[in-house]
Amino acid sequence: MQSYFFTSESVTEGHPDKVCDAISDGILDAVIAADPAARVACECMAKSGLLVLAGEITTTAKVDYERVAREVIASIGYTDDSLAFSANNVEIICRIEQQSPDIAMGVDNSLEVKLGESQRDIGAGDQGMMFGYACDETPELMPAAISYAHRLTRRLAEARRSGELPYLRPDGKSQVTVEYRDGRVARIDAVVISTQHSPEVTTEQLREDVKREIIDRILPPELMDRETKVFINPTGRFVIGGPEGDCGLTGRKTIVDTYGGSAPPGGGAFSGKDPTKVDRSAAYMARHVAKNIVAAGIARRCQIQLAYAIGVAKPVSVLVDTLGTGRVEDERIAAAVQQVFDLRPAAIIDDLKLRTPIYRGLASYGHMGREDLGVSFERCGRKDQLLRALGL
Repeated sequence: MQSYFFTSESVTEGHPDKVCDAISDGILDAVIAADPAARVACECMAKSGLLVLAGEITTTAKVDYERVAREVIASIGYTDDSLAFSANNVEIICRIEQQSPDIAMGVDNSLEVKLGESQRDIGAGDQGMMFGYACDETPELMPAAISYAHRLTRRLAEARRSGELPYLRPDGKSQVTVEYRDGRVARIDAVVISTQHSPEVTTEQLREDVKREIIDRILPPELMDRETKVFINPTGRFVIGGPEGDCGLTGRKTIVDTYGGSAPPGGGAFSGKDPTKVDRSAAYMARHVAKNIVAAGIARRCQIQLAYAIGVAKPVSVLVDTLGTGRVEDERIAAAVQQVFDLRPAAIIDDLKLRTPIYRGLASYGHMGREDLGVSFERCGRKDQLLRALGL
């Protein structure tokens, strides 16, 4: 019996990098709600008392970026003006310009249009490779370790917002180690939670409460045993957190945002980018394809790679890897994928309805597996088409 351990982590919405992701996606949502055709690339940096907004936005919409940023910070929970970072007292520096015309030229009309192969199409907003992944370890077809880690951090936020654990503050992390035997989840070997808190609570009380209200309510008891190691605020006090404790940057949590390390994260981050950027839209499509393959029973695990050239609509490569679990050859599945799914950026945007303000909700607790948000790329409506294309 082969046994191995795999670990993934998650962070709460109050983690400094996630604060920046949320602001970038909050601005994106505000822009495309008014102007669905806008081009957006918005980055943030947050540190004590300071927020820097920078990037390129081309739009007809009139959006107060500073107001949106403050609203997002407040919604996360940084509202205490006595702290070094809060919605009211943060200084905001804005350096947002328009998208480069050189980039726009390649996106507005793809190479295929210029060659006369298509009358109307957009090109990929940049070169790059994107990955999608799905497996049968959880109901949402995500790897177990990252799924449980996200559930823990979401529960931390829920307990803070509801007042169940009123001393909690927005910053926090979780980590889950899963033991596999013969390729299947056997047990949870270790759990780590570190959560920011007010100075009044004792470490002993916090550890007792978090074990009871967070861990015991989220993790399946059948996967926990006497050997499972549990670490709650292992360093002790965690009062200073968020952008006061660490500098935050947009796009720095790509493993958290995707598959917890079970699959490559791809060449670029997601937050703050409109869907003409294939870093985002093609990554969502790759997840959509992989999930449909696993949901159809074609494979137990599936990894997809899509690669693009800037200004070109069709992907330069499509790779399917079922990691030894496929019912048919990977090459046949790849051919079926290209028959069933249109992988050009404009088609992806239309198919997955990506010109709508869905992005702020995706900025925390992972972009993939988010069936709770009803996003289109988590639906499995192409299963039958794939099976027919494969003759199964």
